[in-house]
Amino acid sequence: MNTITDTNFNFPKQKSVYKGKVREVYKINDDLLVMIATDRLSAFDVVMPKGIPYKGQILNQIATKMMKATEDLVPNWLLASPDPNVAVGHLCKPFKVEMVIRGYLSGHAAREYKAGKRMLCGVAMPEGMKENDKFPNPIITPATKAEMGDHDEDISREDILKRGIVSEADYLVLEDYTRKLFQRGSEIAASRGLILVDTKYEFGKTKAGKIVLIDEIHTPDSSRYFYADGYQERQDRGEAQKQLSKEFVRQWLIANNFQGLKGQTVPEMSDDYITTVSDRYIELYENITGETFVKADVSNIQERIERNVLAYLK
Repeated sequence: MNTITDTNFNFPKQKSVYKGKVREVYKINDDLLVMIATDRLSAFDVVMPKGIPYKGQILNQIATKMMKATEDLVPNWLLASPDPNVAVGHLCKPFKVEMVIRGYLSGHAAREYKAGKRMLCGVAMPEGMKENDKFPNPIITPATKAEMGDHDEDISREDILKRGIVSEADYLVLEDYTRKLFQRGSEIAASRGLILVDTKYEFGKTKAGKIVLIDEIHTPDSSRYFYADGYQERQDRGEAQKQLSKEFVRQWLIANNFQGLKGQTVPEMSDDYITTVSDRYIELYENITGETFVKADVSNIQERIERNVLAYLK
């Protein structure tokens, strides 16, 4: 299966390129950003050796749909999507924090809770909760934005302000936008029979100083979803929740003795397993958007992307 795991384009008026864990961002003429969603798979802040077919297309198309579905609430960076794997938007200076918001005690929060912690990023978690229970109110648990190969780290609001990572005035806007987006995302998810469990948002400032939503939103890489049907019954019986997220990959890695820790080796992913992951991502897309996924032509992804981006930039 053809996948795109690395790009090396040279677009007209290109100034620089930044390669993240999954996306590659080309800066054009101090004005535009061309963001390419690759098929790389990252888990525990480690990029897996093989790409997942259609993953980049899925992430890009969910993110662009969700940006359009929330632009009345929160301004975003997006101008166009000239290719299934590509978003083009305003040049922004990213804030060095990820705004993580959690409606339920799941994933990282549940692991911390199990370890006996009752504070996460300076936010108190109530006693007597069990994994996947709903918080009385969604909690914001920010993380510092790591460079590729480093781990994102939990950080409290107090530390963000004390260290001057974000000014207080800007941080209040980030919190407000985060809550509004999570509320809208939860409503969209509910209309699809899903629960938006937790998610992360990233923000940047345009050259004019406007705070906007950047990167991805409500994708299976940045968010965790449960199926609403049977959620409460599963909680009452102490069963695992049926979820739509990248968590199934994390669980497979944990079962194969990998959590991104020093000295651990990424387990071999067979072609069959990779096909399974690709199928799961397509299922995620169709459930999250309520639309049938249309596979893009992958006979020559690099050539297709270059052709479409050049046509747009003209």
